[in-house]
Amino acid sequence: MTASLLFSLSTFMFIAAVTPGPNNMLLASSGANFGIHRSIPLYLGIALGMQTILLFSAFGIAALLLVYPALHIGLKVLGSLYLLWLAWKTATSHYKRLDTVTSAGKPTKIYQGWLLQFLNPKTWVMGLGAISSYSLEGALYNGSILAISIVMLIANTAAGAIWLILGALIGRLLKSRHAWFTFNITMGILTAACVPLIWMN
Repeated sequence: MTASLLFSLSTFMFIAAVTPGPNNMLLASSGANFGIHRSIPLYLGIALGMQTILLFSAFGIAALLLVYPALHIGLKVLGSLYLLWLAWKTATSHYKRLDTVTSAGKPTKIYQGWLLQFLNPKTWVMGLGAISSYSLEGALYNGSILAISIVMLIANTAAGAIWLILGALIGRLLKSRHAWFTFNITMGILTAACVPLIWMN
């Protein structure tokens, strides 16, 4: 893979990863509500899930979505319902202080972050877009997939860390019940607002 192609791939991946979407809204919300340490399982689950989708895209399984449009519509329906459930869960989170040793509530588990990627059309678009635009033909194919995978992992971990740290910083600034209530409602609304974006792809 040439330097110019690698630069283009890196730019595409980072922009796609850092822009607002379901993953980033959840990371910011989790960072604010549970802190960085308790949000690591979600962070890792998202990164692993995106790698899984990329490999599915690279080795043909994702092509089923193109061949069978009903599967794609089903994916969008499930993804929309799951996002609405997460938005409700976020908006109705209880007030808690991050400096409390045993904060209430349960952060998202690693397998939940991983499973979310199968219902997240933005992840499929990133995977399919990267493979269709940046993979090389013939004997260079596997090597290019490895390069794409590494770039995606770096871009996703960097972008995810930005949103997670931003959320944790916001959480430190929220001192009152009213501020927490407003933040959680806002994050719930922003998560729900990702649903229409699913149907635009």
